[in-house]
Amino acid sequence: MPQVQPSGPAQPVQPAQPVQSISSLQGIGPDGLPTANGMPMVQQAQLPPEPKKDIAGLVKTIAIIVVSLVAVTFIGLFIWMRLQYDEVQTDVQGQIDVAVAAAKDEQSLKMEAEFLEREKYPYKTFSGPIDYGELSFEYPRTWSVYVAAAAEKGGDFNAYFNPEQVDAVGIDTINALRVTILNASFDDVVADYARIMERKNSGLTVQSVTFGRNENIIGNRYTGIIPNTDLNGYIVVFKIRDKTVILQTDSVLFTADFDKLLGTVVFNA
Repeated sequence: MPQVQPSGPAQPVQPAQPVQSISSLQGIGPDGLPTANGMPMVQQAQLPPEPKKDIAGLVKTIAIIVVSLVAVTFIGLFIWMRLQYDEVQTDVQGQIDVAVAAAKDEQSLKMEAEFLEREKYPYKTFSGPIDYGELSFEYPRTWSVYVAAAAEKGGDFNAYFNPEQVDAVGIDTINALRVTILNASFDDVVADYARIMERKNSGLTVQSVTFGRNENIIGNRYTGIIPNTDLNGYIVVFKIRDKTVILQTDSVLFTADFDKLLGTVVFNA
């Protein structure tokens, strides 16, 4: 077999470099991990950094919550105050309406009272029996008169007065005026009233009064519960000759008329 000759000069063969073993490349690093040529062969695992707390965000959240609570509170207070205001306004308006109605009623009553007072004029004049001193006085023309006993044959005289009409006379019947002329002495009649006042809870008081057209009549005025009734009124007792006159109103509602009537009383002594 023919041999092939090299075409050029032969290259000198370099001696082979010795191969380093793995053991000769390795070492131990300061962290205890194996190294190769001074570099760590194993990379240490890196832990992820801890997230930083968002303090500003937390404060902002708290602030929003606080502002929201304050806003809700103010809204609630506003609604409550509005309701209270409406209620007060309603109550005030109601009080105003009541006051206006009361004022109208009061004005109406006042006008009615003034009308009734004007209707009493001109006053009429009452005259009693001539032989009983001819007692006389003025009374409203709107009152009616009923003479129950005319003092015939020396008896007692009784007359009753009341606005518009005189109802059936009785113990509990209210009359604006009762006129009685008793065929009895003044001292005896006053003694009877004194005994009545000695009773427990009589409800009657007495005082001496002067009255009449000439302010020359002296008598006793009894105030309180009318004897033997539940009526509250006034009684005036005075003397005419050997007789005794009793003027009585059965209700304090007639006080003004009764007092005015007393100021017109005259009689023949």
